[in-house]
Amino acid sequence: MGQLKTDFKILTRIDSPEDLRKLSADDLPALCQELRTYIINELSVNPGHFAASLGTVELTVALHYVYNTPYDRLVWDVGHQAYGHKILTGRRELFHTNRRLHGIKPFPSPAESEYDTFACGHASNSISAALGMAVAAMSKGETDRHVVTVIGDGSMSGGLAFEGLNNASSTPNNLLIILNDNDMAIDHSVGGMKQYLFNLTTSNSYNQFRFKLSQFLFKLGILNEERRKTWIRFANSVKSMVAMQQNIFEGMNIRYFGPIDGHDVKKLAKVLRDIKELEGPKLLHLHTVKGKGYEPAEKNPEVWHAPGLFDAETGEIAKCDEENLPPKFQDVFGETLLELARMNPRIVGVTPAMPSGCSMNILMEAMPERAFDVGIAEGHAVTFSGGMAKEGMLPFCNIYSTFMQRAYDNVIHDIALLNLPVVLCLDRAGLVGEDGPTHHGAFDLAYFRPIPNLTIAAPRNEHELRKLMYTAQLPDKGPFVIRYPRGRGSLVEWRCPLEEITVGQGQKLKDGKDMAVLSLGPLGYVAQKAIERAEQKYNVTIAHYDMRFLKPLDQDIMNEVADRYRHIITLEDGVIEGGLGSAVLEFLSDHNCESCVKRLGLPDKFIEHGKPQELYHLCGIDEDGILGTIEEIIKEMEV
Repeated sequence: MGQLKTDFKILTRIDSPEDLRKLSADDLPALCQELRTYIINELSVNPGHFAASLGTVELTVALHYVYNTPYDRLVWDVGHQAYGHKILTGRRELFHTNRRLHGIKPFPSPAESEYDTFACGHASNSISAALGMAVAAMSKGETDRHVVTVIGDGSMSGGLAFEGLNNASSTPNNLLIILNDNDMAIDHSVGGMKQYLFNLTTSNSYNQFRFKLSQFLFKLGILNEERRKTWIRFANSVKSMVAMQQNIFEGMNIRYFGPIDGHDVKKLAKVLRDIKELEGPKLLHLHTVKGKGYEPAEKNPEVWHAPGLFDAETGEIAKCDEENLPPKFQDVFGETLLELARMNPRIVGVTPAMPSGCSMNILMEAMPERAFDVGIAEGHAVTFSGGMAKEGMLPFCNIYSTFMQRAYDNVIHDIALLNLPVVLCLDRAGLVGEDGPTHHGAFDLAYFRPIPNLTIAAPRNEHELRKLMYTAQLPDKGPFVIRYPRGRGSLVEWRCPLEEITVGQGQKLKDGKDMAVLSLGPLGYVAQKAIERAEQKYNVTIAHYDMRFLKPLDQDIMNEVADRYRHIITLEDGVIEGGLGSAVLEFLSDHNCESCVKRLGLPDKFIEHGKPQELYHLCGIDEDGILGTIEEIIKEMEV
């Protein structure tokens, strides 16, 4: 893989933002070019989120140049855009370990650096968090502490962002909100906010004139804090009338500046200095380009969001031979959804800003009128699906497991309580790898299991996924959850007839007399290999059941296991607190059984980032870990 050539004359002298602030403004463009090249070179050999961080290079440099970080608080909305921030804040020499096991974290984290002020794995939380910091600073009398948040236009579609804006407009604060507007989330931004931002223009000169006029009126005693909001509302009304354009932010008493070019670092630094000491909430609107400075990424930002390995000189992305590989679970979902939609006119698809990530783009391209990208708005996606289901449609709502956490109340109140036929497809369930704890789909089994009316299923392979999707859209199935992992399945020949699976019915994969393994989902294949090794090494036979459904549990299997086996192992790719293992223990307790149960799953802690196989090993749910548990039981049996 080739790399771009540079000697990094300035970047290697920047070990902290304090070093950056010693530069002259004329040095900043050259630093931006070096930082951009450094990111390109590093990510070409150690993959990560690429295009978003290229788009914020100038903003990152300007922010650390103007503000006294870390004393001044800088809050990022999503970590995709913060690689430059990491490099400039003392982690340049460690950046090659980004996303690797025990290396620096994939997203900013206060546990890693004092410059990382808040968690930013899930979108739309930055305004609320930063507002809390700004209010806290005022409450403690820290009048010299500034708080700045950077939020993208895609994240602005999230309801929490609007809740933060609403509170910021009515709570005394000096927060600066920077709106990084690049017309992109992971895919292109959608919805009314996208079009609104596209059309919005306001003169920066006007804002400066208004500020100077207000300062003059303060000195004359004509204007005071009590009259200031009335003055702002009047000024906004006059401006809206003259320009024939309304500004939603100024309508909320949040002073608006922009839009300006987010890639002119010297101008950006000047504007930040100009508005730095203004009192009250402010919003600076930037226009940026996702993938800026690297032509392939600028032309195709969706592909270059996280492209994997690539040649930095040519822009050629490394390809693997997929001809003889099993497909990704997400692609089986996308193809099967289109197949079902052609069979059932009631089926529609819903996704919150992840059409390519979950492969719902397959349905969107074939039947655009029956697929809906609602933007980064998981709660809305669920309730929107509920509304369609109430009127006779059959939505397949696909949300990554970790992001479904944001819609928990919506599932309970707007789906389960009404027993509506919505199929909730949870992509990226279980350990997802290098994106780390904010993205692991660790909790869905545990948080969904107590909810009445839900059916919860986890397919072991691609055939099972197709059949479960077919089953879920049949009459009278009610709310139906199907969870499946990131990455590839196990069957190269993945197409199969679409047949109904009896709800609550698992499968006995193998008989045995000494102990039983109850697995859920694709980890059943790992368990199968561990069982084979144990039986070859020891004089035992081990029964293996694919439970297939967490809820309802297969009562026939559970009765058989309770009657026949003293020793039971449960295996799941989710937290063991409240998941399959807990459900099995509850059944055995309710039926006065004295079986010994070993629960394997994710421990009661947040799992770090790393390659999936490394993380499975850490959690004891890889082949060796399962075998080790079997061996422990064999030793207990021999005592």
